[in-house]
Amino acid sequence: MYTRVKVLTLILSISFLFMAACDGGSSSSDGPGPGPDPNEQLIQNILDDYVDGVVVGTYGLLQERATVLREACETLEADRTQQNLDAAKAAWISARIPWEQSEAWLFGPVDFRGHDPALDSWPVNRTDLDAVLASGNALTPEFIRNLDPTLKGFHTAEYLLFAFSIDQLGDREFEYLIAVVTDIEITATELLNDWTAGPDPFGDVMKTAGSNTVFPSQVSALEQIIEGMSIILDEVANGKIAEPFDNQDVEAVESQFSFNSRADFADDIRGVLYSYTGDQPLLGINGTGIDELVAETDPDLAARVENEINDAIGAILAIPQPFRDAILDPNAADDIVAAQEACVRVFNTLNGEVLPVIRQ
Repeated sequence: MYTRVKVLTLILSISFLFMAACDGGSSSSDGPGPGPDPNEQLIQNILDDYVDGVVVGTYGLLQERATVLREACETLEADRTQQNLDAAKAAWISARIPWEQSEAWLFGPVDFRGHDPALDSWPVNRTDLDAVLASGNALTPEFIRNLDPTLKGFHTAEYLLFAFSIDQLGDREFEYLIAVVTDIEITATELLNDWTAGPDPFGDVMKTAGSNTVFPSQVSALEQIIEGMSIILDEVANGKIAEPFDNQDVEAVESQFSFNSRADFADDIRGVLYSYTGDQPLLGINGTGIDELVAETDPDLAARVENEINDAIGAILAIPQPFRDAILDPNAADDIVAAQEACVRVFNTLNGEVLPVIRQ
């Protein structure tokens, strides 16, 4: 089952964002309208750096690391040693970093083309996976692409790499693994191209906010960025952490086989941070961010938001490892709740304090 939890407060917030964006984009031919926005160039710089540095830069890393993952799995298939298995595991973990960071912008092509569930559905449907392995179907990337999302993507690859010993991986498992990681690479390439290539790349649409129907104003594009940040904050707090913790359900834990859950959650929130600052440290990029726009009106708020995001990352990393064991440990409960609360705090600040500033 693919899990994307959205609470009522988030739905209401997003609805408000949409209405505000529409209002902000309306115009009248009966009068001269408002004068030029003194922040117009600053906002343009924010959108340019967000698209080119944060989004496209991160998707570029994802594509590169997905290729490394595929190559590592092919090397493992050809030479089935523990050393090569460990290298493939490391490549999987490395590819997770840009993907999880990119979950701070689950809008645009990643949403309407279904890339998100194709790459990141969990838990793995192990019953159906066993049935596919036992079938006579040729396990090609084309075949894998048409399977249910719970039978492909990162977590199916994780299951095959981390839940099996080198002696348990047979020819059929390797056929499946190679097809799955090839499909991950193909999807990562499509994600990058969706923002950068073709007649109407989504990156150009976002950078020309105010002159297209998708983003009727520059501010509506900034609202979209904050909506993306809010969605993943909600999901980490109320889905990725709360769902398995509240239900004491190890099977609901993301990245449970690799013990990478806590790192995944932290990278989700790092994506929020980079969306706010316009930076992508993995590429050495220091861009113009929403923080600079907020700082023009309220420097204390601008700094506090960044501190709150960093506090949320720290709170997540304070949960005892591995997360799948921590949810069953009463001694870890306070740390888990603190991490949830830290994410909710950022969500509330963004929607209750930052949005009014950028709408001024």
